[in-house]
Amino acid sequence: MKIGKLSIDKKRGFFLIAGPCVIEDYSTTFEIASRLKDITLDLNIPFIFKASYDKANRTSLNSFRGPGIEEGLKILETIKAELDVKILSDVHTIEEVHMASKTLDIIQIPAFLCRQTDLILEAAGTGKPVNIKKGQFLAPWDVKNIIHKFISTGNNRIMITERGVQFGYNNLVVDFRGISIMQQSGYPIIFDATHSVQLPGGIGSSSGGQREFAPILAKAAIAAGVDGIFIEVHKEPEKALCDGPNSLRLDETQKLLEKLKAINKAVMA
Repeated sequence: MKIGKLSIDKKRGFFLIAGPCVIEDYSTTFEIASRLKDITLDLNIPFIFKASYDKANRTSLNSFRGPGIEEGLKILETIKAELDVKILSDVHTIEEVHMASKTLDIIQIPAFLCRQTDLILEAAGTGKPVNIKKGQFLAPWDVKNIIHKFISTGNNRIMITERGVQFGYNNLVVDFRGISIMQQSGYPIIFDATHSVQLPGGIGSSSGGQREFAPILAKAAIAAGVDGIFIEVHKEPEKALCDGPNSLRLDETQKLLEKLKAINKAVMA
């Protein structure tokens, strides 16, 4: 898959989608994007910057959602122009898709909305690449139905992201057999290492997380042959306004990516 100058090709190794969960403000978002670009350039890892302009599925009504679509897209457009990076963000309604597609290089459909037929068709109709996160309630073989909906529009630029499966209450687990099963579709499969260690609603009015396990799962996913890795990072996860408990520290990202590169090299040998 080609996204402008960015080439997603498994023969070249894995690609990275990374950034803060939500746009908190311009300076924080820009600083994280700039540092991630430097790291990935140094390691020669194809990079897509991710930050949400609106988190419409927060646990509590009082949780921070982001700056909203208009201000958020302006921030993302500025970062895109200043850093020359590809940009990904979530859409939640069909009304958002047209406006967001003018700025975004990759449209993302959140896990809870992965079966929303009209939203999938609207996103596919833009002709843009679309990353659809597999719902926590879906088996890996059910993803074929999402793909069939999407490619019915004539657009085959689809990626699927694994982010764990609901296991009892407030907990997720990952079955790495799913990566191989979903790769049989022929489309890129991404592993979301940080959302897979989320504890949905685990703190009562917000979700908890176990960020210490995210690197372990990321390494396992690379060993399993995944095409891309998705991680949420923050300078100070304890102070993050969204998904702090499962976000990785920005200053620890390079060491993790170096290890993932080494594992990927061994797998491809």
